[in-house]
Amino acid sequence: MAALAAAMGIGRFAFTPLLPMMLHDGVVDIATGSWLATANYAGYLAGALLYMALPWLGRRAGGVPGNAALVRGGLVATVLLTAALALPWPTVWPLMRLLAGVASAMVFLGTANWCMGRLAHLGRPALGGLIFCGPGLGIVATGLPTGAMVAAGWSAAAGWAVFALLAALLCALVWPVVQGAEAPAAGATGPAAAPALQRPAPHPAAERTLLAFAYGLAGLGYIVTATFLPVIARAALPAGSVWPDLFWPIFGAGVALGALLSTRIAPTRDRRVLLAWAYALQAAAIALPLLWPGRAGFALGSLLLGLPFTAITFFALQEARHQWPQAAAGFTGLLTALYGIGQIAGPPMAAALLARAGSQAQGFEWALGVAGCVLVVGAGLYGAMAWRWRDPVRSA
Repeated sequence: MAALAAAMGIGRFAFTPLLPMMLHDGVVDIATGSWLATANYAGYLAGALLYMALPWLGRRAGGVPGNAALVRGGLVATVLLTAALALPWPTVWPLMRLLAGVASAMVFLGTANWCMGRLAHLGRPALGGLIFCGPGLGIVATGLPTGAMVAAGWSAAAGWAVFALLAALLCALVWPVVQGAEAPAAGATGPAAAPALQRPAPHPAAERTLLAFAYGLAGLGYIVTATFLPVIARAALPAGSVWPDLFWPIFGAGVALGALLSTRIAPTRDRRVLLAWAYALQAAAIALPLLWPGRAGFALGSLLLGLPFTAITFFALQEARHQWPQAAAGFTGLLTALYGIGQIAGPPMAAALLARAGSQAQGFEWALGVAGCVLVVGAGLYGAMAWRWRDPVRSA
């Protein structure tokens, strides 16, 4: 949780609540802020592709760092790159955000694979969902203080410095824990000491392809909503309302709560069915504030949008390890890369629809409508996979 709170909640998502402060300080404009966000998404995609290529690079170079080393290195990079945004060097900020995206992908994938591997050997795989509370807790930890920073007249640079210090504290907390191999060494007691069993054969290529494609759709569906919902709320609610500043932390609280609830789901449940329901819930969350454009509708929509956010990732990574255990690292890297492509495609798609619409409100409705439809398509794909490739061991 601490690792993902630092790399995702701070290194990646702290930009969202600090962007209005940067705009107020005059250090960026809307166009520049959009480029900084895009640079971070591109870095996340690059980091996922690099992680996916690590097995091949290892064969060529005679070895690559393990997941624990990647997590440590990525966390150190997160601290330094977050602190760099506090410096008056706007020309290098796009590079900093790009590298922060690479670091967040490395920490995310390295942490997920390291922790899920350790927990599997301990016979407690369901606890893996707890680590995905981290991004939500990080979002809350950065979203709530920004309102106080604005009220106190702080600059965005001061906000970046404080969040870099928070990331450093989380890094220090993680450092002595994340080390060594993914599994206990030979001779250990408990489930890890049992003889290695032959891994099952990978599932059909068509099923793995659909899993990867459908997971990429989640990136497109969430990024449009998470980016533009606060803007729509500010236009819909009375001027001066404090509620628009609370929707982002409410989203983060939903992320943490959803990840916690995911640990209560039996491991025998079919992850494809769970993914279908999670996509459907996010689609409903997108529609809710459009149908109920008040503070209650926006607040409930933000909460429901966050609930399945990292649960989707947890279920998808579990399904990836189930479908192709021999290539767990590479396959999870592919899924994350497609998710990153969906994130990159979201804002330009929304901008194009805004340009074609007759009004800003209509353009946002179109963009959110596309995002909701994309999630409905993803839910249908997972449902079709569960029906086409039935697994008698797992229940719906």
